[in-house]
Amino acid sequence: MPQSRREFLSLSAKASALALAHQALFGLLPSRIFASTTGNPLPLPQAEGLYGLLRPTAPLTLTATDVPGLLPATGSRMLAYEARQEGRLWRNPILVLQKGQDFRARLVNKLDEPTIIHWHGVDGDWRQAGHPSYAVAPGGHYDYGFPITNRAGTYWYHPHPHGLTAKQSYLGLASFFLVRDAEEEALSRELDLTLGVTDIPIVLQDKRFDAHGGLVYAPGKDDLLMGYLGTEVLANGARQPSLNAATRLYRLRLLNGCTARIFNLRFLRDGRPMPFALIGNDGGLLDAPRTLDAVFLAPGERVELLLDLRGMKPGQEVILSNATFDPMHNEDMGDMPGMGHGAGHGAGSDTPQSGGHTASAPGEHGASSQAAPLAEGASYPILRLRVDRVVSYDRRIPARLSSLTAAAPALAGGAPRRFDLALDRHHGRWTIAGLTFDMNAAPVVVERRAPTAWEFAGAKDGMPHPMHLHGYFFRVVSRRGSPQQVGIRAVDATGRLATDLGLKDTVLVWPGESVTIVTDFGFPSYAGEQTFLLHCHNLEHEDQGMMLNVRVKETDGRA
Repeated sequence: MPQSRREFLSLSAKASALALAHQALFGLLPSRIFASTTGNPLPLPQAEGLYGLLRPTAPLTLTATDVPGLLPATGSRMLAYEARQEGRLWRNPILVLQKGQDFRARLVNKLDEPTIIHWHGVDGDWRQAGHPSYAVAPGGHYDYGFPITNRAGTYWYHPHPHGLTAKQSYLGLASFFLVRDAEEEALSRELDLTLGVTDIPIVLQDKRFDAHGGLVYAPGKDDLLMGYLGTEVLANGARQPSLNAATRLYRLRLLNGCTARIFNLRFLRDGRPMPFALIGNDGGLLDAPRTLDAVFLAPGERVELLLDLRGMKPGQEVILSNATFDPMHNEDMGDMPGMGHGAGHGAGSDTPQSGGHTASAPGEHGASSQAAPLAEGASYPILRLRVDRVVSYDRRIPARLSSLTAAAPALAGGAPRRFDLALDRHHGRWTIAGLTFDMNAAPVVVERRAPTAWEFAGAKDGMPHPMHLHGYFFRVVSRRGSPQQVGIRAVDATGRLATDLGLKDTVLVWPGESVTIVTDFGFPSYAGEQTFLLHCHNLEHEDQGMMLNVRVKETDGRA
């Protein structure tokens, strides 16, 4: 018998993978794998409302508040950022801005605890970036103001108060921050893409529910250490939604907004993987499209995909699903302080997962909070795209997408600075280079000089960690020691994945793997000394201290 919940889920996922491989080999995968709840339409961005498109024409007020009846999946309450403009009301607006535009917003805190907004991937000095030292108390406010200097891309925003980031994000506070520029608009014209119609932002989040459909965030000790997994995955807040589509190209902007869950995303047509084009990642468009049949997506990461539905007939479907993989939750918590075998991480249950969503019976609002979480490495459906009409469409994906250079910069002189990602077994928390967060300490100091190289090294007996840097993008230089399920997807001799190309702000580091990145701390050029953050975007890890201050010093005149 497995001696911990992670071992149990890992074995379950591996068993599912073997079964799936057997089915794939003999062509036995079903074309219809959704439960009976598939009539839910995918919530698309409208002119207002939840995840509506908001193009600011004046300074905004974003009010963090509790909104009853808002969650599409169950009609339960959720936290949201409310905004009003020209008589309209948005909740968690998808902010759409032009490069060069000035952005001004006031956060008003109507929660019963401190909060602050982090503009994830958006250029801005550290006072604008949501450092937890600037968290405002209930009833308080914080003013943001900065020019949009980013290239076009799919960025996002979410809370960042220390110790409360996971809870507030999980309960609903998150949305997109889309930047557009001339390159982006040229591609949209070339492919006839319309934001909110054929260019669709989709946030993926996993949730647990109580018997009345209310969101449940009640992590036990094991959840805090390994990450809080939900019983089902929602797309734009809806469970197992569907999208009626035409025979043409669709651009999907996918954001992993989970606190901890990693996805291995693919599209299935008649039960078999369907290729798609990766055109962008965290920092916007790649230089050229890459054809893939699956992509890992960790918390905080974004990918932009083109899905070609030409050649399909009305009534045919494509399923966005999670493919089986080994989540590599290797730590045995049985000998950790205060933790018995199987404690907490599955809402107290060691029931194996079948690989499907927890379905509600007719008339019920949602699954019980006592249901075991959906295994991270299991196979399950997320979203159905149903072709319902044939249209004339002859656009071609361009061979060149942007002027971004494909190559990562050469390493600066000397060996990269190494950051070991490991478990402090005595205190029961994850560390970066043996350290945990101290609001007043800056253990990492860099200067605005030549590009700086760092190496993230995942412990072999650890688990995956998505590492995120505030304030700057970086380039992935290499992956070494990658597990087989990662290494087989390498696109060059350095071990990089297609999603490693271009600009990154979050990179997933697997157990036993070393990932080297290079960051130019001279760009953007912020005025004065800066204190940004480096942390794991498994938000339970972050809240438990897997985060460090990074002080960026002014370069002296001799540099």
